[in-house]
Amino acid sequence: MSAFANGIGGKLIWGIADDDTLVGLTDAKGDSEKISEAIKSHIDPIPDFKLSFAKCEDKEFVVLDVMPGAQTPYYYIGDGQMQAFVRVGNESVVASVAKHKELVLKGSHLSYDSQVSRWKFEDMAFTVLRATYFKRTNRSFEDSDYESFGIVNEKGELTNAGALLADYSPVRHSRLFCTRWNGVDKANGVMDALDDEEYSGSLVSLLQAGMDFVRRNSKKAWRKTPDNRLEYPEYPERAVEEGLVNALIHRNYLELGSEVHIDMYDNRLEIFSPGGLMDGGSIKDMDVMNMASRRRNPVLADVFNRLKYMERRGSGFKKIISAYKEHEGYKDGFDPAFSTPWDSFILTLPKFIVDGIEGVYVSDGDDAEDYNEHGGQKGGQKGGQKGGQKVSEKTIDTILRYIKDNPYITRKALGEKTGISTSAIQKHINRLKADGIIVRHGGDRGGYWIILK
Repeated sequence: MSAFANGIGGKLIWGIADDDTLVGLTDAKGDSEKISEAIKSHIDPIPDFKLSFAKCEDKEFVVLDVMPGAQTPYYYIGDGQMQAFVRVGNESVVASVAKHKELVLKGSHLSYDSQVSRWKFEDMAFTVLRATYFKRTNRSFEDSDYESFGIVNEKGELTNAGALLADYSPVRHSRLFCTRWNGVDKANGVMDALDDEEYSGSLVSLLQAGMDFVRRNSKKAWRKTPDNRLEYPEYPERAVEEGLVNALIHRNYLELGSEVHIDMYDNRLEIFSPGGLMDGGSIKDMDVMNMASRRRNPVLADVFNRLKYMERRGSGFKKIISAYKEHEGYKDGFDPAFSTPWDSFILTLPKFIVDGIEGVYVSDGDDAEDYNEHGGQKGGQKGGQKGGQKVSEKTIDTILRYIKDNPYITRKALGEKTGISTSAIQKHINRLKADGIIVRHGGDRGGYWIILK
């Protein structure tokens, strides 16, 4: 009953055996009085509930309907303990520390992102938020918007939402881990990861960095038409963006030691977010096309709505599913999957095959960007690729020289030294690794390069 009241409510029926046999009760009225007394003695505060009787096969049953509570947490008192329970799948379990804090905030009609943070507004910068707001709305971000966006309260104090949206977010566990694994699982470990990045900073920066990571690890594909061309991506960008926005906005920021992850495999992409459904339960029991919108972080949700990344009416799941159904290569059953294992949320996006399909043209994710940087396509088709190849060879020599001087150098540092993007650096690195010229020992954090020849 504690778990139901702390979540979306539930129903308990007395008179059914463990093997689901309908056995009924010999004294339903007397049992209902005992149940009512037990509730008053062992639940605090007492949630709204209704006891009723039901008959089936000439047998009598007691039915207890527990309503979702507004004064969470609801504690079970017994066995010398006072504990709050929540539903995880089909089980009632003791609420974790993070979940208990969330229940306390819910019962106080507050949210984590609206609370005053322990940092000062004057120590923060919001250039990414301001620039993104102007780019996506063509409106300037005014100083008065800090309060209307919920970044500061009426006293000018920085909220947790503000701390998460600052350029150099001081919230340590607000990070994004991205990995392109070599294969269909993590069995080989980080050393065999094809690409591995860790991002921190503003939530807007995390969203943009995550999208860039997926783009550079995906092939670009298209189908020509008489008028233009139709995109034929490995992963629909709208589905990826919607999934990542949901992961960043609806995650449980009270859950320490866990971050949002993007894991890309040979056959799928997974986005992991700490914190399950807002009111508990399992998503497999829900109709994802008609789920009511419940927002764990309403201030952040409102900000991303103003940035035109999401809608207030909460249609994210629909957009993800629709993006797949509208893909040129969609077939029945090739759908995104949503799961809620142990107080977390995972979106799984299957990978569309783009190679070897008649009429579909394919290029690596970095090809267009790389040529633009070196003047290949921008300079025209005639002689463009030839000149681009010469510059690429020169760039590769420069990359090798920097690696020789500092085997611990990162892709980001290589990009800063050579003046080209990290994604273009990654393309050259992939070529050097494929040719057996260099090898990486360890990930980007603490690993190093070895020049083989």
